[in-house]
Amino acid sequence: MKNKICKKIYNKIKKYDKIVIARHVGADPDALGSSIGLKDIIKATFPNKEVYVVGYPASKFKYIGELDKFNDDLYKDSLLIVTDTPDKGRIDSVDASRFKESIKIDHHPFVETSCTLEWVDDKASSASQMIMELAFSTKLVMTKEAAEKLYVGLVADTNRFLFYYTTSKTFDLVSRLIDETKLDFSKLYEELYMRSLKEIKFKGYIADNLKVTENGFGYLEITEDVLSKYEVDAATAGNMVNDFNYIEEVLAWGIFSVDKQNSNVRGSLRSRGPIINKIATHYNGGGHIYACGVRLKDFDEVDQLINEYDMLCKEFKKVQE
Repeated sequence: MKNKICKKIYNKIKKYDKIVIARHVGADPDALGSSIGLKDIIKATFPNKEVYVVGYPASKFKYIGELDKFNDDLYKDSLLIVTDTPDKGRIDSVDASRFKESIKIDHHPFVETSCTLEWVDDKASSASQMIMELAFSTKLVMTKEAAEKLYVGLVADTNRFLFYYTTSKTFDLVSRLIDETKLDFSKLYEELYMRSLKEIKFKGYIADNLKVTENGFGYLEITEDVLSKYEVDAATAGNMVNDFNYIEEVLAWGIFSVDKQNSNVRGSLRSRGPIINKIATHYNGGGHIYACGVRLKDFDEVDQLINEYDMLCKEFKKVQE
Protein backbone atom coordinates (compact mmCIF):
# COMPACT_ATOMS: atom_id res chain seq x y z
CA MET A 1 0.00 0.00 0.00
CA LYS A 2 2.75 2.45 0.94
CA ASN A 3 4.69 1.62 -2.19
CA LYS A 4 1.57 2.57 -4.17
CA ILE A 5 1.23 5.95 -2.47
CA CYS A 6 4.96 6.58 -2.88
CA LYS A 7 4.65 5.82 -6.59
CA LYS A 8 1.72 8.25 -6.88
CA ILE A 9 3.74 10.96 -5.15
CA TYR A 10 6.73 10.29 -7.40
CA ASN A 11 4.54 10.57 -10.51
CA LYS A 12 3.14 13.91 -9.33
CA ILE A 13 6.66 15.21 -8.70
CA LYS A 14 7.72 14.01 -12.14
CA LYS A 15 4.71 15.74 -13.75
CA TYR A 16 5.31 19.28 -12.46
CA ASP A 17 8.13 21.62 -13.52
CA LYS A 18 7.57 23.88 -10.50
CA ILE A 19 7.21 22.57 -6.96
CA VAL A 20 6.65 24.41 -3.68
CA ILE A 21 7.44 22.62 -0.41
CA ALA A 22 5.97 23.90 2.86
CA ARG A 23 5.71 22.75 6.47
CA HIS A 24 4.10 23.82 9.73
CA VAL A 25 4.44 27.16 11.50
CA GLY A 26 6.97 27.27 14.32
CA ALA A 27 9.31 24.99 12.41
CA ASP A 28 11.33 22.35 14.27
CA PRO A 29 14.19 20.21 12.90
CA ASP A 30 11.86 17.54 11.50
CA ALA A 31 9.73 20.08 9.64
CA LEU A 32 12.85 21.72 8.20
CA GLY A 33 14.80 18.51 7.63
CA SER A 34 11.95 16.80 5.79
CA SER A 35 11.11 19.79 3.58
CA ILE A 36 14.64 20.94 2.74
CA GLY A 37 15.85 17.36 2.41
CA LEU A 38 13.03 16.64 -0.04
CA LYS A 39 14.07 19.65 -2.11
CA ASP A 40 17.62 18.30 -2.32
CA ILE A 41 16.31 14.90 -3.41
CA ILE A 42 14.03 16.33 -6.11
CA LYS A 43 16.77 18.60 -7.49
CA ALA A 44 19.22 15.67 -7.59
CA THR A 45 16.66 13.60 -9.51
CA PHE A 46 15.29 16.35 -11.75
CA PRO A 47 17.92 19.13 -12.02
CA ASN A 48 15.80 21.29 -14.34
CA LYS A 49 12.80 21.57 -12.03
CA GLU A 50 12.13 24.73 -10.03
CA VAL A 51 11.84 23.73 -6.36
CA TYR A 52 11.14 26.17 -3.54
CA VAL A 53 11.08 25.50 0.22
CA VAL A 54 9.07 28.21 1.94
CA GLY A 55 8.09 29.28 5.43
CA TYR A 56 9.15 31.66 8.18
CA PRO A 57 12.85 31.09 8.98
CA ALA A 58 13.95 29.62 12.30
CA SER A 59 17.33 31.16 13.12
CA LYS A 60 18.10 28.48 15.70
CA PHE A 61 18.02 25.82 12.97
CA LYS A 62 19.53 27.75 10.08
CA TYR A 63 22.32 25.16 9.84
CA ILE A 64 19.77 22.70 8.38
CA GLY A 65 19.47 24.71 5.17
CA GLU A 66 18.29 27.82 3.37
CA LEU A 67 14.66 28.76 2.72
CA ASP A 68 13.22 30.46 -0.35
CA LYS A 69 11.02 33.54 -0.46
CA PHE A 70 7.42 32.94 -1.47
CA ASN A 71 5.36 35.17 -3.74
CA ASP A 72 1.92 34.76 -5.31
CA ASP A 73 3.41 33.91 -8.71
CA LEU A 74 4.42 30.54 -7.25
CA TYR A 75 0.77 29.47 -6.98
CA LYS A 76 0.49 29.27 -10.76
CA ASP A 77 1.09 25.85 -12.33
CA SER A 78 2.87 24.56 -9.21
CA LEU A 79 2.60 21.40 -7.16
CA LEU A 80 2.49 21.94 -3.40
CA ILE A 81 4.04 19.36 -1.07
CA VAL A 82 3.41 19.85 2.65
CA THR A 83 5.48 17.90 5.17
CA ASP A 84 5.00 17.35 8.91
CA THR A 85 1.69 19.26 9.08
CA PRO A 86 -1.67 17.62 9.94
CA ASP A 87 -4.06 20.49 9.18
CA LYS A 88 -4.30 23.35 6.71
CA GLY A 89 -4.45 26.03 9.40
CA ARG A 90 -0.86 25.29 10.46
CA ILE A 91 0.73 25.35 6.99
CA ASP A 92 3.30 28.14 7.01
CA SER A 93 3.13 30.94 4.42
CA VAL A 94 0.90 29.35 1.74
CA ASP A 95 -2.77 28.59 1.08
CA ALA A 96 -3.01 24.96 -0.04
CA SER A 97 -6.37 25.54 -1.72
CA ARG A 98 -4.80 27.90 -4.27
CA PHE A 99 -2.64 25.18 -5.82
CA LYS A 100 -4.04 23.01 -8.58
CA GLU A 101 -2.68 19.90 -6.87
CA SER A 102 -1.13 19.32 -3.46
CA ILE A 103 0.41 16.49 -1.47
CA LYS A 104 0.57 15.98 2.28
CA ILE A 105 3.28 13.79 3.85
CA ASP A 106 2.70 13.64 7.61
CA HIS A 107 3.25 11.41 10.62
CA HIS A 108 0.79 13.01 13.05
CA PRO A 109 -2.61 11.48 13.84
CA PHE A 110 -5.11 12.46 11.13
CA VAL A 111 -6.87 15.78 11.74
CA GLU A 112 -8.37 16.78 8.38
CA THR A 113 -7.93 16.46 4.64
CA SER A 114 -5.95 19.48 3.47
CA CYS A 115 -4.35 18.30 0.20
CA THR A 116 -5.52 16.53 -2.95
CA LEU A 117 -3.21 13.56 -2.29
CA GLU A 118 -2.40 12.54 1.27
CA TRP A 119 0.02 10.11 2.86
CA VAL A 120 -0.52 10.02 6.61
CA ASP A 121 1.38 7.44 8.67
CA ASP A 122 1.09 8.03 12.41
CA LYS A 123 3.26 4.97 13.02
CA ALA A 124 6.25 6.71 11.40
CA SER A 125 8.73 8.29 13.77
CA SER A 126 8.93 11.53 11.80
CA ALA A 127 8.21 13.21 8.50
CA SER A 128 11.91 12.81 7.77
CA GLN A 129 11.52 9.03 8.05
CA MET A 130 8.68 9.18 5.52
CA ILE A 131 10.84 11.15 3.06
CA MET A 132 13.52 8.46 3.42
CA GLU A 133 10.90 5.80 2.65
CA LEU A 134 9.60 7.80 -0.31
CA ALA A 135 13.08 8.07 -1.82
CA PHE A 136 13.99 4.43 -1.21
CA SER A 137 10.66 3.23 -2.66
CA THR A 138 10.94 5.18 -5.92
CA LYS A 139 13.49 6.43 -8.43
CA LEU A 140 14.18 9.57 -6.40
CA VAL A 141 17.88 10.08 -5.78
CA MET A 142 19.07 10.23 -2.18
CA THR A 143 22.11 12.48 -1.72
CA LYS A 144 24.45 12.82 1.24
CA GLU A 145 23.29 16.42 1.70
CA ALA A 146 19.65 15.31 1.88
CA ALA A 147 20.59 12.43 4.18
CA GLU A 148 22.17 14.85 6.67
CA LYS A 149 19.01 16.95 6.85
CA LEU A 150 16.73 13.92 7.16
CA TYR A 151 18.88 12.32 9.85
CA VAL A 152 18.83 15.51 11.92
CA GLY A 153 15.04 15.74 11.54
CA LEU A 154 14.50 12.13 12.58
CA VAL A 155 16.91 12.23 15.52
CA ALA A 156 15.33 15.44 16.84
CA ASP A 157 11.76 14.13 16.60
CA THR A 158 12.61 10.81 18.26
CA ASN A 159 14.89 12.46 20.84
CA ARG A 160 17.75 10.20 19.75
CA PHE A 161 15.49 7.18 19.20
CA LEU A 162 13.99 7.33 22.72
CA PHE A 163 10.31 7.83 21.87
CA TYR A 164 7.72 5.06 21.54
CA TYR A 165 7.20 5.58 17.80
CA THR A 166 10.79 4.56 17.06
CA THR A 167 10.35 1.17 15.35
CA SER A 168 12.39 -1.48 13.58
CA LYS A 169 11.48 0.28 10.32
CA THR A 170 13.06 3.46 11.68
CA PHE A 171 16.34 1.66 12.26
CA ASP A 172 16.15 -0.16 8.91
CA LEU A 173 15.73 3.09 7.00
CA VAL A 174 18.43 4.89 8.97
CA SER A 175 20.81 1.96 8.43
CA ARG A 176 20.18 2.11 4.68
CA LEU A 177 20.60 5.88 4.72
CA ILE A 178 24.01 5.57 6.38
CA ASP A 179 25.17 2.70 4.15
CA GLU A 180 24.13 4.26 0.84
CA THR A 181 25.27 7.84 1.45
CA LYS A 182 28.30 7.14 3.70
CA LEU A 183 26.72 9.53 6.18
CA ASP A 184 29.01 10.73 8.96
CA PHE A 185 26.18 11.02 11.46
CA SER A 186 28.28 11.63 14.58
CA LYS A 187 29.28 15.14 13.49
CA LEU A 188 25.62 16.10 13.05
CA TYR A 189 24.91 15.85 16.77
CA GLU A 190 27.19 18.77 17.58
CA GLU A 191 25.08 21.33 15.74
CA LEU A 192 21.81 19.79 16.91
CA TYR A 193 22.69 19.73 20.61
CA MET A 194 25.11 22.65 20.95
CA ARG A 195 23.77 25.20 23.45
CA SER A 196 24.87 28.71 24.36
CA LEU A 197 25.72 29.53 27.96
CA LYS A 198 22.58 31.67 28.24
CA GLU A 199 20.44 28.68 27.23
CA ILE A 200 22.11 26.49 29.86
CA LYS A 201 21.38 29.14 32.48
CA PHE A 202 17.80 29.33 31.23
CA LYS A 203 17.50 25.55 31.58
CA GLY A 204 18.59 25.99 35.19
CA TYR A 205 15.84 28.58 35.67
CA ILE A 206 13.27 26.11 34.36
CA ALA A 207 14.52 23.37 36.69
CA ASP A 208 14.45 25.72 39.69
CA ASN A 209 10.97 27.06 38.98
CA LEU A 210 9.08 24.05 37.61
CA LYS A 211 5.81 23.59 39.52
CA VAL A 212 4.19 20.18 40.02
CA THR A 213 0.54 19.68 40.87
CA GLU A 214 -0.68 17.18 43.45
CA ASN A 215 -1.60 14.78 40.65
CA GLY A 216 1.71 14.95 38.81
CA PHE A 217 1.39 17.61 36.12
CA GLY A 218 4.55 19.70 35.86
CA TYR A 219 4.43 23.16 34.33
CA LEU A 220 6.13 26.52 34.02
CA GLU A 221 4.69 29.81 32.78
CA ILE A 222 7.41 31.95 31.22
CA THR A 223 6.72 35.67 30.90
CA GLU A 224 8.29 38.16 28.50
CA ASP A 225 10.43 39.53 31.34
CA VAL A 226 12.01 36.11 31.91
CA LEU A 227 12.68 35.60 28.20
CA SER A 228 14.31 39.03 28.04
CA LYS A 229 16.44 38.35 31.11
CA TYR A 230 17.89 35.18 29.61
CA GLU A 231 17.88 36.54 26.03
CA VAL A 232 15.91 33.60 24.62
CA ASP A 233 12.65 33.30 22.69
CA ALA A 234 9.49 31.22 23.04
CA ALA A 235 10.77 28.61 20.58
CA THR A 236 13.89 28.05 22.68
CA ALA A 237 11.76 27.53 25.77
CA GLY A 238 9.49 25.08 23.97
CA ASN A 239 12.43 23.09 22.64
CA MET A 240 13.60 22.48 26.21
CA VAL A 241 10.52 20.46 27.10
CA ASN A 242 12.34 17.22 26.22
CA ASP A 243 15.04 17.97 28.80
CA PHE A 244 12.64 17.04 31.60
CA ASN A 245 11.52 13.57 30.51
CA TYR A 246 12.47 11.59 33.56
CA ILE A 247 11.24 13.25 36.75
CA GLU A 248 9.80 10.63 39.08
CA GLU A 249 7.00 12.82 40.44
CA VAL A 250 5.87 14.07 37.02
CA LEU A 251 3.50 12.16 34.69
CA ALA A 252 2.94 14.93 32.13
CA TRP A 253 4.40 18.39 31.78
CA GLY A 254 4.30 21.58 29.76
CA ILE A 255 6.29 24.76 29.20
CA PHE A 256 4.20 27.83 28.34
CA SER A 257 5.98 30.90 26.98
CA VAL A 258 4.88 34.30 25.75
CA ASP A 259 5.27 34.42 21.98
CA LYS A 260 5.49 38.15 21.33
CA GLN A 261 5.83 37.71 17.59
CA ASN A 262 2.45 35.94 17.32
CA SER A 263 0.75 37.73 20.24
CA ASN A 264 -0.11 34.53 22.08
CA VAL A 265 1.27 31.94 24.49
CA ARG A 266 3.08 28.96 23.02
CA GLY A 267 2.87 25.68 24.90
CA SER A 268 4.89 22.48 24.42
CA LEU A 269 3.63 19.37 26.23
CA ARG A 270 4.95 15.89 26.91
CA SER A 271 3.73 12.80 28.79
CA ARG A 272 4.98 9.52 30.25
CA GLY A 273 1.53 7.93 30.36
CA PRO A 274 -1.59 10.11 30.05
CA ILE A 275 -2.75 10.72 26.48
CA ILE A 276 -2.43 14.47 26.09
CA ASN A 277 -3.21 15.35 22.47
CA LYS A 278 -7.02 15.19 22.84
CA ILE A 279 -7.10 18.10 25.27
CA ALA A 280 -4.63 20.02 23.13
CA THR A 281 -7.02 19.98 20.15
CA HIS A 282 -9.41 22.18 22.17
CA TYR A 283 -6.67 24.77 22.65
CA ASN A 284 -5.59 25.50 19.09
CA GLY A 285 -3.14 22.64 19.06
CA GLY A 286 -2.59 18.92 18.75
CA GLY A 287 0.04 16.39 17.82
CA HIS A 288 1.07 12.96 19.06
CA ILE A 289 -0.54 11.16 21.99
CA TYR A 290 2.48 11.81 24.25
CA ALA A 291 3.94 14.92 22.58
CA CYS A 292 1.99 17.91 21.34
CA GLY A 293 1.72 21.69 21.31
CA VAL A 294 -0.87 24.41 21.86
CA ARG A 295 -1.34 28.09 21.06
CA LEU A 296 -3.19 29.99 23.80
CA LYS A 297 -4.61 33.50 24.05
CA ASP A 298 -3.15 34.37 27.45
CA PHE A 299 -2.04 32.94 30.79
CA ASP A 300 -5.64 32.78 32.04
CA GLU A 301 -6.24 30.18 29.34
CA VAL A 302 -2.99 28.47 30.35
CA ASP A 303 -4.30 28.13 33.92
CA GLN A 304 -7.49 26.55 32.58
CA LEU A 305 -5.43 24.11 30.53
CA ILE A 306 -3.25 23.23 33.53
CA ASN A 307 -6.36 22.33 35.53
CA GLU A 308 -7.54 20.00 32.76
CA TYR A 309 -4.16 18.24 32.57
CA ASP A 310 -4.04 17.95 36.34
CA MET A 311 -7.38 16.12 36.25
CA LEU A 312 -6.12 13.96 33.39
CA CYS A 313 -3.15 12.90 35.50
CA LYS A 314 -5.48 12.15 38.42
CA GLU A 315 -7.66 9.93 36.25
CA PHE A 316 -4.60 8.16 34.83
CA LYS A 317 -3.27 7.38 38.32
CA LYS A 318 -6.64 5.93 39.35
CA VAL A 319 -6.62 3.55 36.40
CA GLN A 320 -3.07 2.46 37.21
CA GLU A 321 -3.89 1.62 40.85
